[in-house]
Amino acid sequence: QVQVVESGGGLVQAGGPLRRSCAASGTIFSISAMGWYRQAPGKQRELVASITSGGSTNYADSVKGRFTISTVNAKNTVYLQMNSLKPEDTAVYYCNIKNLRGSPFDFLDAWGQGTLVTVSS
Repeated sequence: QVQVVESGGGLVQAGGPLRRSCAASGTIFSISAMGWYRQAPGKQRELVASITSGGSTNYADSVKGRFTISTVNAKNTVYLQMNSLKPEDTAVYYCNIKNLRGSPFDFLDAWGQGTLVTVSS
């Protein structure tokens, strides 16, 4: 059975760094992309950053230059390094995997459990 498990996150002061990681485990044949979304209170879930299996990255304008997404494909793991954090980055962050081919099921979208990141001013 495929599982998506996140780690990292928590409370950090404004201007500080934080690193999140997400690992997919189980019988996995391929993944087309991995990424991070976030949802702040009263707001819709939004894409923060994504990376394809070929290494192409995409970032929300609000995090460009501050956040970096990276992967270890062989380990089906994705990282989000967040620097220069701002109070407006406070949200629940979710790991997302696109087009996961595995056994016994394939997933168009697989999600981690989500973790709250709080940036204090």
